[in-house]
Amino acid sequence: MKHANLFMGILLPILSVLIVGNIWAARRGKELFIRKIPGVDAINEAVGRAAEMGRPVLFSVGLGGIDIVTLLAFEVIGYVTRQAAQFRNRVIVPVVDPMAIPVLEEIMRHAYTSEGRPEAFDPNDIRFLSPSQFAYAAGVVGIMHREQVATNFFFGTFYAESLILAETGQHVGAVQIAGTPSALQIPFFIATCDYTIIGEEYYATTAYLTREPTLLGSLVGQDWGKLILLLLILLGVAWTMAALLLHGQPDNWLLNFVTAGVSGG
Repeated sequence: MKHANLFMGILLPILSVLIVGNIWAARRGKELFIRKIPGVDAINEAVGRAAEMGRPVLFSVGLGGIDIVTLLAFEVIGYVTRQAAQFRNRVIVPVVDPMAIPVLEEIMRHAYTSEGRPEAFDPNDIRFLSPSQFAYAAGVVGIMHREQVATNFFFGTFYAESLILAETGQHVGAVQIAGTPSALQIPFFIATCDYTIIGEEYYATTAYLTREPTLLGSLVGQDWGKLILLLLILLGVAWTMAALLLHGQPDNWLLNFVTAGVSGG
């Protein structure tokens, strides 16, 4: 707030009230609307297909370390594992960072236990492959072929190995759902996967699956904030067009007011 002007001084409290208000409403049990994401809705079907075929699920978290992108992928792993545990199916998780192994063990053990099947959890299904990008990709490709996985999930940070993994999944006939904020890899996932969760949808997935009030309320509050910003942009465009039509030149006071706030004064 050091360089905030009047515009930011008005906007930030409004956004804060929207977020806090929606979190409070969610905690009181109010049903908040989140639009459906086809890739998320398909998770249960994809896990069920693997169970019907008697083949395991593979879940890759990409090349990220213990960061926010990977932690969100861990939440999805917990959900997928709970669904798989209902059918006593396996979820294989190849990792590039050994620091992730104890975290994943706890998440997956809890998921199997919560479904009443603690004996179905196998720590060997969490496999450290290599910290090297293409060595990791080669290891995952080998797992896909040896295990003949029926479903692939790619959630996390991916780079040039994304197409190698997804093409192999296509070759073994797996249903594939991908989600990443890595903009350069999204086109490759769209071309090779059955469902792709794009951009900001990736961050909404955790709230969508867990329905945790804080995450849900924060997401809805931010969406309202984006709507307000969009309306302000449209108002600025309409005001400028009206000034051009009436006076032959734009009335820049509103434009300067908003742009100064967005740029921090």
